[in-house]
Amino acid sequence: MATVTPEASLNALPRADGSARYSYAGYTVTASVNGPIEAQRRDEHAYEAHVDVIVRPSAGVGGTRERHLEFILQSSLSQIILVKNFPRSVIQIVLQVESTPENAYVNTKLVQASLNLPIIPALFQTAVLALLSAAVPMKATATSTVVAVVSDDGSKKIVADPSPQDIREATSLHVLAFTSHDELLLSESEGDFTVKEWDGVYENAQKICCQTASKQDGIDMVLDDDASSPDMRHFLRSTLETKVASDLHWK
Repeated sequence: MATVTPEASLNALPRADGSARYSYAGYTVTASVNGPIEAQRRDEHAYEAHVDVIVRPSAGVGGTRERHLEFILQSSLSQIILVKNFPRSVIQIVLQVESTPENAYVNTKLVQASLNLPIIPALFQTAVLALLSAAVPMKATATSTVVAVVSDDGSKKIVADPSPQDIREATSLHVLAFTSHDELLLSESEGDFTVKEWDGVYENAQKICCQTASKQDGIDMVLDDDASSPDMRHFLRSTLETKVASDLHWK
């Protein structure tokens, strides 16, 4: 059964520098982070660290699909990690897919964008949590979401966190990620869509990733009226606050 609200735990793997396990919308991913460590000669860069991302499927051996996901994640994560602080080093991020929604994951040697995009937010969010767990210096944190444009009785509607059925029926699918400075970090789209539809997708994704929560009388209050999608930025912060409180409990 798909997780209704995001769930995460940090330091799930004791032998890694940092690790995280993330579950949401039917996806469960575990990530480990090691580094910065000395890079091999083929990965060595004289002025910055090399971010090595490895995606392992839930079953079978990784193929072209995983290489495509690794490229997208590597280019995005390299923009928020302070890679220039660690020349001639490597930061390795290993992402193990544990479970996916029914019929959402097909291990294939062919690149199928409609199959690649829905899992990106889960992979991205797990990687960010693992980087924070490993105390890897970053210029900003980031959150990601997937949005679909679905036909409904001749009109188009925007669906956040679409189900596998919504994805099959969607005219277009979009994955966006925003930094904690409200800057667009990642944008991947598939299908046919208009500029107006893209504007609606951008606005909805920005609300999910960038909406903030305020505190009143010690209670967190989400400022956005739409409670159908989680406040990912608040989720990220609360996960870290829970971990810090647990680590300092003995004091």
